[in-house]
Amino acid sequence: MHTHPGKHYPQGAIWDGSGTNFAIYSEDATKVELCLFDPHDPQREVDRVSITERTFNTWHAFLPDVGPRQPYGYRIHGPYDPRQGYRFNPHKLLLDPYARSIVGQPDWDDALFGYSIDDQQETLSFDERDSAPFAPRSVVVDGAFDWEDQPCPQVPLERSVIYELHVKGFTQRHPDLPEEIRGTYAALGSPVVVDYLSSLGITAVELMPVQYFTDARYLLDRGLRNYWGYDPIGYFAPAGRYAAARDPNDQVREFKQMVKSLHRGGLEVILDVCYGHTCEHDHRGPTLCFRGVDNRTYYRLIEDDMRYYFNSSSQGNVPNMMHPQTLRMILDSLRYWAEEMRVDGFRFDMAPTLAREPKEFDRLGGFFDAVFQDPVLSGRKLIAEPWDAGESGYQVGRFPMPWAEWNEYYRNTTRRFWRGDEGQVSELSGRLTASSDLFQAQRGPYASINFVSAHDGMTLHDLVSYNEKHNEANGEDNRDGPSDPFSWNCGVEGETDDPEILQLRERQKRNLLTTLLFSQGVPMLQMGDEVSRTQQGNNNAYCHDSELTWLHWELDDRKRELLTFFRKATKILHEHPVFQRQDFVAISGQDQTVIQRIVWLRSDGQPMTQTDWQDPLHHCFGFLLRGDRLVDRNDRGESETDDNLLVLLNAWRDKVDFRLPGLVQDSGWEPLLDTRHPHGDPPRSEVASGEIYPMEGRSAVLLRQLSPA
Repeated sequence: MHTHPGKHYPQGAIWDGSGTNFAIYSEDATKVELCLFDPHDPQREVDRVSITERTFNTWHAFLPDVGPRQPYGYRIHGPYDPRQGYRFNPHKLLLDPYARSIVGQPDWDDALFGYSIDDQQETLSFDERDSAPFAPRSVVVDGAFDWEDQPCPQVPLERSVIYELHVKGFTQRHPDLPEEIRGTYAALGSPVVVDYLSSLGITAVELMPVQYFTDARYLLDRGLRNYWGYDPIGYFAPAGRYAAARDPNDQVREFKQMVKSLHRGGLEVILDVCYGHTCEHDHRGPTLCFRGVDNRTYYRLIEDDMRYYFNSSSQGNVPNMMHPQTLRMILDSLRYWAEEMRVDGFRFDMAPTLAREPKEFDRLGGFFDAVFQDPVLSGRKLIAEPWDAGESGYQVGRFPMPWAEWNEYYRNTTRRFWRGDEGQVSELSGRLTASSDLFQAQRGPYASINFVSAHDGMTLHDLVSYNEKHNEANGEDNRDGPSDPFSWNCGVEGETDDPEILQLRERQKRNLLTTLLFSQGVPMLQMGDEVSRTQQGNNNAYCHDSELTWLHWELDDRKRELLTFFRKATKILHEHPVFQRQDFVAISGQDQTVIQRIVWLRSDGQPMTQTDWQDPLHHCFGFLLRGDRLVDRNDRGESETDDNLLVLLNAWRDKVDFRLPGLVQDSGWEPLLDTRHPHGDPPRSEVASGEIYPMEGRSAVLLRQLSPA
């Protein structure tokens, strides 16, 4: 095939209308071969091109006869010396690290491994079997797409409500979608689904991993799948398993159309990305891409014996963030999703792994510096899962601006309070005010991503319905999953007809949602919590692509009631900027107006004392948010004010008479939400200052102060 030298940048396979430029980085390779396959029969190799041009360790060639939908792969020659970190093996067909589309899944034959699979102890042997019949292929794409000038919503983080969902799990059972598109990007972008999401009052969907990933061999052997998607190998390619289109080029367009449709509905798109490890795992893993392209460049290796991989991810490997090519590849990938796919932000799985230089977490590290100065990425939402499995891996509160973080302290304390644990009031007060002890004033309350449930753990329904985790179906004897399920002592696990237990469970769901939505910080919900989605007590359903994890859209009366309650609560949230501040409400300082933005109250209506904070049996309190002291500025640069709003929380099992405070003479209080009622409807329309508001045991109430008559 006729070739031209081409260009070394950008990397990947880039079609310009007249041909395709191929560029791949490999520092220690001695020869690079580009393998082209039949678009109609990707198993059939039709040509092999030796790439001879090399610039700054990037091998490149321009092929004028190659265009979109062309499957391809690489065979890369070089030294094979695992003890020195070299694992080149030209018998293994490799994915392009910059592939914009990938077809097929690994067919787990032993030929996919660079060493003889019988030599798992030493893994020093050299396997000469051809892996091409069993390997996936990269595909050239045409990135053209008509966005029709559809603007991105650009919702400020402090005004955001994030909804974590799984593309397939959310849409697979939707009764109003054609069966042929259920479980796909097309389904998520369909009008009926976008309308539902918009009706919830959320502002962003956070998609669980959609970058191309694989199903581990051990899962397939047990009849399971990698449902969550945290085993990537293609950081530029949308996972084809979630596309209705079979054409790999059209799959990219389908993803873009989904983003466009969600934006049209006012919803941002945040991607859950996993750059902390790949599916090639440790030294016993397969050779699919990075290991065969340039093992020493892309992976952190143990210096004393480079056969082994640094493993702060617990998944067998981590990226070599100290190598400029690896850092560039990750940043190029993020910019690709931000610019070409127009996503609005990223949630980084095991984010500390990206900042280990060389071993310890460094908040001033190269990755953070590169993102901060990047004109594209610095303006996107950046959310960290602030822990990994390495030494000193728990880094909550230590990420730099402009990062936000999943706040596990919020989750744990809120659950314990509503479970009725003693001594939680003081701790909870800090979590309700965006954890200023963790997220310093210069970062703002929106650095705290608050949640009570997420994919990694029990659903909201299961949290209040099970005393223990039930992961037996995972095939690990119920040993896997989070060790602390936060037992609710619910008496009867799972389904029950006991009306008293059912009422308590439903009220606890409403209590948790109320607390989450009306705390300072950014609330994040898990898909289906608004309609009591259950995983039957499984708190680690990573391997179940089945009815167990999919959202069931059939709603009974209790589910409809919770949905109505949730929509009412989010409507109130968006109507009151006092809940979505840009600065902390509880900052210690000389300015008394700053300190008095929030007032903590006992059930007798008096301010909390030090004794009250330290009382382990204290289970009921309130907090008053001073809307008249709101100094945030709106989009027009004008100072905003809001109503004074009072939130009452009673985690005690018995009723409590709460005396309402009087801030302004002759003013009263309008109850807006009361969790004792399935729809949140308060029992009274107005209560005078100084009067008693009777609170149900284990309930929450929101009230608005009325202007004086």
